[in-house]
Amino acid sequence: MSAASRRPKTFKLRALHGPQKVGVAGSSCQDVLRKGCLLLQLPVAGSRLCLYEDGTELTADDFWSVPDGSELVLLSAGQTWQGYVSDLRRLLSAFHKPHEGLIQAARQLLSDEQAPLRQKLLADLLHTVSENIAAETRAEDPPWFEGLESRFRTKSGYLRYSCESRIRSYLREVSSYASVVSVEAQEEYSRIVAVMGRELRAAQYHGTYFDRGAKAGHRLCTPEGWFCCQGPFDVDACASKHSINPYGNRESRVLFSTWNLDHICCCGGSLGSELEKGRARSLVGTPHRASAASRTLTGCAYSSGACVFRCRAVPAFPGR
Repeated sequence: MSAASRRPKTFKLRALHGPQKVGVAGSSCQDVLRKGCLLLQLPVAGSRLCLYEDGTELTADDFWSVPDGSELVLLSAGQTWQGYVSDLRRLLSAFHKPHEGLIQAARQLLSDEQAPLRQKLLADLLHTVSENIAAETRAEDPPWFEGLESRFRTKSGYLRYSCESRIRSYLREVSSYASVVSVEAQEEYSRIVAVMGRELRAAQYHGTYFDRGAKAGHRLCTPEGWFCCQGPFDVDACASKHSINPYGNRESRVLFSTWNLDHICCCGGSLGSELEKGRARSLVGTPHRASAASRTLTGCAYSSGACVFRCRAVPAFPGR
């Protein structure tokens, strides 16, 4: 059948920048392009059409193979479109430093939305953009400090204290195992734990792990306070790309408290000699990997009853 005798094809067109979509029918690629430029007030010279979903340029050769009703993007000279990826990038850019009007629009959508999945997506989005990450003091972000003792004046100060408290509790747990160690090994076990305790006190219980103001190499987060999952100890990376910023708002701080800062010690019989060499800090938690120990920050649910020390941030809720 010749192109002249075929029924015109219909498309939905939109420009690269702008929400407006127009319906266009045409018997050729050039026909659709010309009509689209007229409706969207764009110059025909240098313009071209591409598929919205993947950015493939629409040509005369494949014009009739594209289904009716397909969505097209009309590009002017110099413009590019990569399909869904481009829309995602625009969305991320918009919410990186969101305008108040955009936040209000998202809240309005949430108030009217009935579908549970869309409700969750909008709620999570609003939760993220409402974070006051840059604020550090109690005066700058009072809601963040709700429920905390008045002695905590800064976010970094509280999170440093939180980290120290966790590691202190881990040391107490390790000390409690002395009663279940064989009688012959109890003295040596207690001596080793005492050495570890002295080293940890000297390192101030590695409170810098959670302190975004600490030097690189002494903290587990970015200077902004983002903690990124490194995956379980036996893999190189986290496939789920978990991340959290407890500095953002009270909800994130509370959720971060459910993550476990664990340390996995894999030194076997060499533990005593390594401690004697002054490497106890490496064995009980530092931001550096050591041959006798493994430390990673992860949001992956994982546990191992065989490990005495664990230094792994794991959310208490699988899949989060």
